[in-house]
Amino acid sequence: MSVQADSEDECAEVLARLVEGGFVPVLTPRFMTDGRWLARAVPAPAGRGREPAER
Repeated sequence: MSVQADSEDECAEVLARLVEGGFVPVLTPRFMTDGRWLARAVPAPAGRGREPAER
């Protein structure tokens, strides 16, 4: 799942809600060349905690 936002705080907030919902962040908020912020998360495998996925 991708998150796009106008600010880093907004992007991080939505990413945190995804993590609370069982997703694992795979890309923390990054400023993109189009002036927006992007983050990504994937569904957590069964039995996995909320730690970020290894890169």
